[in-house]
Amino acid sequence: MLAPMDRTLPSMLRSQADPDRALVTVGAITWTVAQACQIAARRGGSLRDARVQRGDRVAALCGNGQELLELVLGCGWIGAVLVPINTAAMGPQIGYYLRNCGARLLVTEHRFLDRLALAGTLPVERIWVVGGDAIVHTVPAQPFPPLADPVDAESVLPGDPFAVLYTSGTTGPSKGVICPHAQYYWWGANSAALLQIEPDDVLCTTLPLFHINALNTLAQALLTGAHMVLENRFSASGFWPTMAARGATVVYLLGAMVPILLSQPVTPQERAHSVRRGLGPGVPADLMTTFTARTGVSLVDGYGSTETNFVIGATVPDRKPGSIGRIRPGFEAQIVDEHDNPVPADAPGELVLRAREPFAFASGYLGMPEKTVEAWRNLWFHTGD
Repeated sequence: MLAPMDRTLPSMLRSQADPDRALVTVGAITWTVAQACQIAARRGGSLRDARVQRGDRVAALCGNGQELLELVLGCGWIGAVLVPINTAAMGPQIGYYLRNCGARLLVTEHRFLDRLALAGTLPVERIWVVGGDAIVHTVPAQPFPPLADPVDAESVLPGDPFAVLYTSGTTGPSKGVICPHAQYYWWGANSAALLQIEPDDVLCTTLPLFHINALNTLAQALLTGAHMVLENRFSASGFWPTMAARGATVVYLLGAMVPILLSQPVTPQERAHSVRRGLGPGVPADLMTTFTARTGVSLVDGYGSTETNFVIGATVPDRKPGSIGRIRPGFEAQIVDEHDNPVPADAPGELVLRAREPFAFASGYLGMPEKTVEAWRNLWFHTGD
């Protein structure tokens, strides 16, 4: 466990005991810890050359790839704030995200330029284009620049924003969740503890980096000595062959992915792998049993949201049917009525949560003070569940 003031991405990178171990693989490229530190410093340098400073926001409309990982490291290194945008977002929604977050720089893949043309006036100073160059209306655009000379890491604080992650917007406009560095640290620490990750594990995810599930897999690797493998996308037919080829031992599955995989024909490939454990929040108990019987992979359930952390869960040996687990150390939970009064046992109510560790939860919603006060009222985060 890192000391409270070291719960930042730069400190997590610099605290590694073995600089030569493999840290992350994306596509055919693998970075050691030492290389990742150098990439963080050099991508931080190219961001500085673009006049991005500590606290500035950098939006990214990119799929899982080397460029997006470089931005994660580079922004964290210099104290800039990464704003990864859902790659399914279309023109008007992209415009909303950019106006709400106030990004100075937008990094986008060339394949998304047509969508930007439908986003209206782009409120950014410049655009970096991955995979090609183009003139985007009146905003200066250039190809994604090479790594620059390295710069020193900023003295980032645990409460400084690490990223702004947008909610799905099912109850209104998407809210930009301000996620501090310490929250990112605790996401990694709690996920790794519940998955019982060891230094020789290979953590393979097909989930997108604009979601905290995939983003915190890197933190898990940094905190445990494990090796993260980032795949471009989820494929039901190709999932098990990919896991076998990558030597994966831990996988990451959203609730809907398990029934999709179980709908595939039974094949020997479901067992021809090294995966021992998977994260599977929201999977019904009967499907968890079926999944384990077919694949040999035990699933970990739990509860968390972009605003909170992995606050409730259980390791595989401690699982109980019909339960998502117990509250994690460092967090508190209550069930309350509409007036925020605790309800009796077995009575329905809303789940509210809070953290004892500083900055282990999000800091609020960007540009939405009323929504922030509403969600965090009476010193508890109101989940709506």
